[in-house]
Amino acid sequence: MKPSLDDWNWFRCSQPIHYAARMATTSQLRPILASQLLAAHSMLTECIRLCPAEHWDDPVAKYPFWQVAYHALCFVDCYLSPDNGAFERLLGERAGAGAGFHPAGMAELAEEYPSRRFERGELLAYAGVCRERIVRVLGEGPGAEAAESLAGPSGFSWLPFTRAELHIYNARHTQHHAGQLAVVLRRAGVEPKWTKAGWRD
Repeated sequence: MKPSLDDWNWFRCSQPIHYAARMATTSQLRPILASQLLAAHSMLTECIRLCPAEHWDDPVAKYPFWQVAYHALCFVDCYLSPDNGAFERLLGERAGAGAGFHPAGMAELAEEYPSRRFERGELLAYAGVCRERIVRVLGEGPGAEAAESLAGPSGFSWLPFTRAELHIYNARHTQHHAGQLAVVLRRAGVEPKWTKAGWRD
């Protein structure tokens, strides 16, 4: 009998080392994950940068352009953390240092609408912080993912797979929203570019 999707998910998530992590060494896998997450993040950032001021509040489904961009950035940031608790602590540290990306803390992610409107300059600054985190977490230095962490749980209860797959999921989520924003821009006569790999200035 052909295995069901549930069987496959159980097999994949129950293995001590993720199938992708077994296919490549950590030194090979991290740059691949970083390259594709940076490419998606580059496209998201370009959409934020290119959006004409008069279209900053244009609807993307039921939400304004800026809110979709902010949502995408929040989860790029969140999923680079070891777990939800670690991200909550990071937000507390940033608030203490005067960073204003999450005025309401974790409620900015949990609630349907942010606590306030964010401007282009704020989101570009936040995108820069996220870019630095991608490079650090999926790089070679202190704080970078190790083989053990990539093979371990995602750290987020609603994402029942490994951290290696979490970074792929993060890139997919980012690209999904970058695509939504690109549609709004094209309707406004602005053409964002495709990024194949890595960061494109």
